Amino acid sequence: MKIVLIGPAFPLRGGIAHYTALLYRNLTERGHDVHVISFKRQYPSLLFPGKTQLDEGEELITVNAVHILDSIGPFSWIRAFFYIRQLQPDLIIFNYWMPFFAPCYATVAGLAKKFLSIKNLYILHNVIPHEKKPFDGILTRFGLKFIDFFITQARSVRDDLLSLNPAANYRETPHPIYNIFPEAVDQKAVRNILGIGEERVLLYFGYIRKYKGLKFLVQAMPLIRESIKDIRLMICGEFYEGREEILALIESLELDNCVTLVDEFIPNEEVGRYFSAADLIVLPYITATQSGIVQIAYNYDKPVVVTRVGGLPEVVPDGESGYVVEPQDPEAIARAVINFYQDGQKDILVDGVRRQKDKYSWDRMGEAIESFFSTTSETGIE
Repeated sequence: MKIVLIGPAFPLRGGIAHYTALLYRNLTERGHDVHVISFKRQYPSLLFPGKTQLDEGEELITVNAVHILDSIGPFSWIRAFFYIRQLQPDLIIFNYWMPFFAPCYATVAGLAKKFLSIKNLYILHNVIPHEKKPFDGILTRFGLKFIDFFITQARSVRDDLLSLNPAANYRETPHPIYNIFPEAVDQKAVRNILGIGEERVLLYFGYIRKYKGLKFLVQAMPLIRESIKDIRLMICGEFYEGREEILALIESLELDNCVTLVDEFIPNEEVGRYFSAADLIVLPYITATQSGIVQIAYNYDKPVVVTRVGGLPEVVPDGESGYVVEPQDPEAIARAVINFYQDGQKDILVDGVRRQKDKYSWDRMGEAIESFFSTTSETGIE
């Protein structure tokens, strides 16, 4: 097929941009003619909480996207439609993750459907956003209006979709592995570079917002240290909010000597060093659907502690490739970490990760997309 793939792409930064690149590569390798439309402005600067929207690291997969869309510029949406009209694709795929983009996406999809009879597909990272705002419901319904096919990547996302569109033609396919980053490096060597030494290492990775629950992991550290003295928490990611709260908590709990804080967006080429240095990844989220951080961890064969929210327990079977704990519960986090080290579970869970990651191939996603054109079924499959 000739496919137009719409979503953020390098030099825009973040997990969705990486997803766009990996999907582009897979669909191209499967023989499709893929063209990527990205944003020239993804967020107005007043609405973006980070330091920059641009990725200052290396481009790991060359995509050659055209940067047409302005999220708040309707004329750019029309321009994207005319670009699509020139290409005459068989399918448009949208990376959808929040209602803010619904007017832009719905306009492009609606014009393509009405005037060009092109099929539209959403890959749904979320339907209901983590942090709800007024008019989310109206925008989401509008965003879904002109879409023929849907890919959901967790049961919770599927349920959200069907609550708004019970007749949706969907496939449920798990979020693939983020195998875009450099290969793992020797743990001892990279720990020496990072100044960690022989300590045991937990990693929190990704940008920091309140719904990601970092404070509960910090609160768990004194409980963990009662049993494991030589342990360090690395916090790697840019603060979008709550920086002063976390710093005050670290100080009040006297954790300064066992917490390493890397308060910045980690460049692509440096991601591997932090995951290689860690023994265990901890995602103490308060809310979630799925998380690309789990898929990065699996890429590096690292077990994960997740909370029982959204689709995270689907990806991290408790006791097989990590642990599932209740959200907002520092004691539960501490018990999971202590079990990991004291019960000799590390090797067992690493083997479990290697078994689990086979389920999350990009070919499986490519097959799900292609399946809409190889069947007349109008029902979802699980």
